[in-house]
Formats: sequence, C-alpha cells, structure tokens
Amino acid sequence: MRIELEVDVLTNNNRAAQFNRRLFEETKTLVINVMSSPGAGKTTLLEKTIEALSSEFRIGVIEGDLATEKDAERIRALGAQAIQINTHGGCHLDARMIAAVLPKFELDEIDLLFIENVGNLVCPSSYDLGQQHKVAVLSVPEGNDKIVKYPTMFMRTELVLVNKIDLLPYLDFDIVQAKEDLIGINPQSLLLPVSAKTGEGMDQWLRWIREGIAQWQKQ
Repeated sequence: MRIELEVDVLTNNNRAAQFNRRLFEETKTLVINVMSSPGAGKTTLLEKTIEALSSEFRIGVIEGDLATEKDAERIRALGAQAIQINTHGGCHLDARMIAAVLPKFELDEIDLLFIENVGNLVCPSSYDLGQQHKVAVLSVPEGNDKIVKYPTMFMRTELVLVNKIDLLPYLDFDIVQAKEDLIGINPQSLLLPVSAKTGEGMDQWLRWIREGIAQWQKQ
C-alpha cells in the first residue's frame, strides 16, 4: 500500500510538472529549481544574482518555506516579483503548488524564473516541478560529507554551487574532495565554488545562467 501511494503521488506530480513545462516552453521562460539544506545561502545567492542580471533579464522568484514571507520580502526589495509558497510543515515544493501560483505571474514578461525550494537535501530532489534546470547549493560550513550522504540530491542536479568559500581559510572543507565525490555520483554535473557574500566565483554562475537563457530562447 505504501509503494502504491508513493507511485500515485509522483504520477500526479509528474502530470502537473508536464503542464508547467509546456507553459514555460510556450512563454520561453527559463526555470531554475534551486535546492539546498537550510542556511546554505540560497536567498543571498538569488539576491546577488538578481542585482547582477536585472538590467539584462526580467526575473521572477517563487519562494518555498514552511512559514513566513521573509525570503519573498527580501527579493521584492530588489524590485523583482516574488510569490511565497508556505508548505505549513511540508518538506518540499511539488508541481501542483507551482502550477497554483503561476497565474500570478505574467510569464510572457519573465525571462528567468527561480524556484527557491524548501531547505532540505532529501525530499525536493524527488519532485519534478517542470523546471529546465536543477541546481544544488552546498555551503562550506556543512562539511565535506553531504554529497556522499545525500546522493539522490546530487545525482539529479546538473550544477552544484559550493557557497561561502570566503570561509575556507577557517573551516575544514576540501573543494577537490567535493569535486571527486560529485564525479563519483554524477559525472555530468558541474561544481562551481562561489561566495555570494564577496562575489568570488559569481561570474561563472552568471555566465552559466546567461548561456542557459540564450540557448533556451533559441529553441
């Protein structure tokens, strides 16, 4: 019964994800699902990204949290449209939640839509939201063991951002080991060290986004 229930939940989710994906394709909106554990720096990363790209692209954000609109308020303060989804205890966003808030956006007028998922390295990885890209954010203070301890997350992402590299001199984190662990789980994934706080490495992340939008809009 448990297996049947899980299959049914994912089947319904995947139907909604296909609906979302078709809508994103029709409007040429590039959608990036950003996932991490709590405190990895997703919102700060998005703030800095919006500041850098808002003169080039029209950007929207869907914020996922258990409660409050704190992250959405931070995004709105930058002039970008942000819609908050509160899961009230749920550990992830699903495609039906995304579909429910999409009418609040004028997708024809958005080039880039970020979905900041609920902070969790387990559940969000299993749910297709209709996005074009899945990105995981790992932070230096979390330590080197997260990639191997939570392989499902990193098997399903095409880009891993190692954030807070400004703390490398003070903490025991090995970038080379992180790259080796990621290659062992997902050889196709790219790892980029960044610091949203200082800006180090952010140019590579911004280039990745620009290239993704250019390629998407050509299709």
